[in-house]
Amino acid sequence: MSDLRRNILATLAYFDLFSYPLTMDEIYLFLPTKCAVEEFEYACRGLVIDRHVHKFDKFYTLRNDYFLIERREKGNFKAAELIATAKKVGDLLIRFPYVRGIAISGSLSKNFADNDSDIDLFVITAKNRLWIARTVMHLFKKLTFLVKREHYFCMNYYIDEQDLLIHEKNIYTATEIATLIPLNGDTMFEQFFTANTWTREYLPNKYLRIASAKPVKDSLLKKITEFIFNNQAGNALDNLLMRITANRWHKKMLLKRTNNRGIILAMDAGKHYTKPDPVNFQMKLLVSYRNKVSQVLERCERVVVQ
Repeated sequence: MSDLRRNILATLAYFDLFSYPLTMDEIYLFLPTKCAVEEFEYACRGLVIDRHVHKFDKFYTLRNDYFLIERREKGNFKAAELIATAKKVGDLLIRFPYVRGIAISGSLSKNFADNDSDIDLFVITAKNRLWIARTVMHLFKKLTFLVKREHYFCMNYYIDEQDLLIHEKNIYTATEIATLIPLNGDTMFEQFFTANTWTREYLPNKYLRIASAKPVKDSLLKKITEFIFNNQAGNALDNLLMRITANRWHKKMLLKRTNNRGIILAMDAGKHYTKPDPVNFQMKLLVSYRNKVSQVLERCERVVVQ
């Protein structure tokens, strides 16, 4: 089997972990290598003819299960509704002190949602003011529980402009970065994507979406608030809020508290970043991915031999 065919199967295997079939254009975008489009299309058709891959309408999948197509189409429709709401959320949150960029992340950034989906958000803050920004935003989120809109404000991943590089470099993080949908902060996301050009090593055909982000127009209130804390007192407050939040999350982890989906709450945090950290999630997913690819290739080799 050619390397190109193996790479196509590996791409489908990754998204199969999320039960998500792909179009031919999407397979090409997430392919881990560059190749001529004609050669790629020929390889895709060959995999279908040889029954290594199943094609339903415009979608390709490793599983002979049309339910996956129905699930995706419903999920895409729901995502369109939720993305429209996310744009309004982004317009609101970008007004908060020290917030420099907002993007949609998670499954919604892959254009998928269901009735239980949240709006996951990736937030970039000003240098050394991440913890002030996060605290204010999460105090606001507590108010959203009163109107049962908390699932619209899942600010999960924060970084600040001091360190825009995502240090974990693998297929999972590359895909998460490449599929971000920037909402606000065009110049900030241009800097962010420039700092993370390493993703092209994993996804050389995927172009990052900067154009979707609106420019930031700071209000007078935001400027005044930031002016008040742009001093040593602001530095001390940011450090204090970091310690308070880290201690609170440490206690949650020790008590093994869970969210409404039964997942144990955990957070990985530092001065310039904070992110959810479900127990060994990335490692488990990468192991599952490698195992999946091995199983798929082994099955295909058996078919060829027969």
